[in-house]
Amino acid sequence: MAGAGARGDAADGGLDRYRSPLVSRYSSPEMAFNFSELKKFTTWRRLWLYLARAQRMLGLPITEEQLQEMESNLNNIDFKMAAEEEKKLRHDVMAHVHTFAHCCPNAAAIIHLGATSCYVGDNTDLIVLRDGFDILLPKLARVISRLMDFAQQHADLPTLGFTHYQPAQLTTVGKRCCLWLQDLCMDLRNIERGRSELRFRGVKGTTGTQASFLQLFEGDHGKVEELDRLVTEMAGFKQTYMVTGQTYSRKVDIDSLAVLSSLGATIHKICTDIRLLANLKEIEEPFEKDQIGSSAMPYKRNPMRSERCCSLARHLMALVLDPLHTAAVQWFERTLDDSANRRICLPESFLTADIILSTLQNITEGLVVYPKVIERHIRQELPFMATENIIMAMVKAGENRQDCHERIRVLSQQAAAVVKQEGGDNDLISRIREDPYFSPIHGQLQALLNPKSFIGCAPQQVTRFLEQEVQPMLVPYASQLEVKVELLL
Repeated sequence: MAGAGARGDAADGGLDRYRSPLVSRYSSPEMAFNFSELKKFTTWRRLWLYLARAQRMLGLPITEEQLQEMESNLNNIDFKMAAEEEKKLRHDVMAHVHTFAHCCPNAAAIIHLGATSCYVGDNTDLIVLRDGFDILLPKLARVISRLMDFAQQHADLPTLGFTHYQPAQLTTVGKRCCLWLQDLCMDLRNIERGRSELRFRGVKGTTGTQASFLQLFEGDHGKVEELDRLVTEMAGFKQTYMVTGQTYSRKVDIDSLAVLSSLGATIHKICTDIRLLANLKEIEEPFEKDQIGSSAMPYKRNPMRSERCCSLARHLMALVLDPLHTAAVQWFERTLDDSANRRICLPESFLTADIILSTLQNITEGLVVYPKVIERHIRQELPFMATENIIMAMVKAGENRQDCHERIRVLSQQAAAVVKQEGGDNDLISRIREDPYFSPIHGQLQALLNPKSFIGCAPQQVTRFLEQEVQPMLVPYASQLEVKVELLL
């Protein structure tokens, strides 16, 4: 069960201090853990173990007993001691080196051997980014799967199309859904690419030259390269960034957050459409039996989940500005003005993407369509849209096109006046039925006004798009598509 919502405020304490609602109110447990202190610092220790293990494999005097001691204490973190050490040393990595060494006295001398702080800091960030993408991808695939089912179900249900938010030619509910799906499929490809292109910083030293490791291996360049390769492989990556400064290029953060920002734009557009359709009473998001839409207006069914998605999506779209500015001001091999910023923008981007995907999955699993309302709206506009078909039918019956056009124009303006000035229904077809001039086609009017004759190739486009583009993209996620999501808020 993938869950999201409020969890245990009173039991957890901390009500006298600010806590990010991305964690306390919204996030899924798996994404909250991915950016947790526990995940971060156990990963640091695991990276120190990888480094020592690879160094032993390449001939440095490190014993198996030292490695076993490190491995048995990966999760044995004294956070109180680490906090005290950091307060004293003003250096988070060295505080945790000392804390790890305290519970690994035999291995103390070889922990962090030859490394700089970014060996654990940057490599852990890359692991967390990779794991964050792995959490998001199946969630996005589930949203696509739900909307694919919705599009199939309503592939040939005519509805008013809108351009400039003004009634335009008819489309279908399923075809409009495919517009949403196409953008989400782009996002899936972008995130898959972002995930696959992530590399490991690896073992590069203080300015990226690997000088300390070259000294450890007495000038053996081959062993330095093999150390980099071994640690990269242990961490589950296929490639490293061949050149780095002290840090991996902060362009990587831009690329990672850009694909999430783009996802935010997609979801904002989808949920805005749903909100507009809810106003038209054509489509509604799920509404619970005891849910209250307004404290003052009991009849209201506000699209609150779509509104939440839009609200959070705006935050997600804005967050990509942080790594853009950070990358632009990384002087030479690095400056430390990236650190505090990245502690905020990286986790917030993934946490925000996580909750809007969970919320959108919940919405798409319970979208309600009101065909009769859609039909009524079509009836209000279709007579005007059908005028060209009526003219063509009259020409086929032997009438002059220009004469017919003028008669239709006059009747259309009269009908428009009834709608706009009197607030009445569109009575153009009644006027045509009452005009003897149009008697040659009176018997064809019902067929000429069949909404399905105005939707073009929309149903066929839906079928072809879903079969050829959407379904193949979901194949890698087949085992994860049936997972449900529960929103507590």
